[in-house]
Amino acid sequence: MNRRMLSREDEEAAGEEIEVRREDQDKINKFSRLHQHELSLEEELKLKNKEKEELDDITTELELADDDDIVPYKIGDAFFHVTLPQAQEMLGVSGAKVEEEISELEDKLGTIRQEMTQLKVELYARFGKTINLET
Repeated sequence: MNRRMLSREDEEAAGEEIEVRREDQDKINKFSRLHQHELSLEEELKLKNKEKEELDDITTELELADDDDIVPYKIGDAFFHVTLPQAQEMLGVSGAKVEEEISELEDKLGTIRQEMTQLKVELYARFGKTINLET
């Protein structure tokens, strides 16, 4: 029979159950909500980065076209034929907007991660090894 030997620290921790106060549970719940929001923002950021990459690829493609070419430009679900300079201008605006959205998402993620780190510090200080907040 394999028996795992408990260290002195494990024995002491098992003997001392720490009461979970309402304040502690609120922090645990907040950490969980922040983690879910973090995952959602990471997914949104991934999609925005893909969109930016696609816009960059299109911009590169259009550099090979002639200035007097008419190119299809998608707006919503429809394609419109516009001049190359118009398409490049609209791509520039779209690219700037996506970059701004990416920056905002990164800022939000940074704020959430700071809050999560602070909650981890507080909860690990209170519960030690008896709580697992690794994501």
